[in-house]
Amino acid sequence: MRRLLNQGVVVARWKVLPEGLDPAVVRFVAELRRLKDETGLSVVQVADRTGYSEASWQRYFGGRALAPREAVQKLVELAGAEAATVSALQDAAQQAWRPAGPSATTEEEAEAEQGWSDPQALEDAPEPARRRLPDLRTALTSVVSALVGAAITLAVVQPWSTTTASAAPAAVAKPPAKSPVAYRCTYQQSGGQWFAGNSATVSDLVMDGDAGPEVAEIQCLLQHAGISPGGIDGAFGPMTLHAVIQEQLAHHIDVDGQVGPQTWAALRG
Repeated sequence: MRRLLNQGVVVARWKVLPEGLDPAVVRFVAELRRLKDETGLSVVQVADRTGYSEASWQRYFGGRALAPREAVQKLVELAGAEAATVSALQDAAQQAWRPAGPSATTEEEAEAEQGWSDPQALEDAPEPARRRLPDLRTALTSVVSALVGAAITLAVVQPWSTTTASAAPAAVAKPPAKSPVAYRCTYQQSGGQWFAGNSATVSDLVMDGDAGPEVAEIQCLLQHAGISPGGIDGAFGPMTLHAVIQEQLAHHIDVDGQVGPQTWAALRG
């Protein structure tokens, strides 16, 4: 990655992302790169101000590891950006994350590197957990042995019999669970717009965590557009959020993971 000075601001020429990344991951990484450029800081300076190593940020910006939420939050604060939009992109990227190559790492592996770029931190670090594993195994073995011994003693002192079994209290019957609402997709076109029979709104704001016929309408229209929302259940969850972001990307709409007038128009168009 080369850097140019543009009126005192560091502007990065980014490398091409690895092949095979999901579009949601690509959009999230592109947003991280944009935020970094807006700070006017180098990768080294971003590392110093966030507490995550330069090597970690190189992987995050290169699409070889998915940045942990705390690191993203610190970058958002440095750039003075809107956290909600970035959070929606990160949620979609986490759902779609598939490492693109053998050098790719998971979010947990990336988090493990935080704070370990300082040699003094390494020197003062506690003994690695793997050296304590034998003690943990010994403790677990002792607990299991004690439980087995107690079970054997109970079987000898009070052996099971049909009398004991018949004296056991009967299970309390649970009330039947409520059946979920069944939604259908009944597609009709009217006035150049598509409707699925669950809601006729064209402007209501619907977002992650919502539930009801408006969400079912969104899911049906996403399915009609060839983007799977994960099912037609009327619940706006991670799969529906991911599908909405895919629709927004396809129609060049501001990506926020929410369905407002613009996204409704794209879905019904």
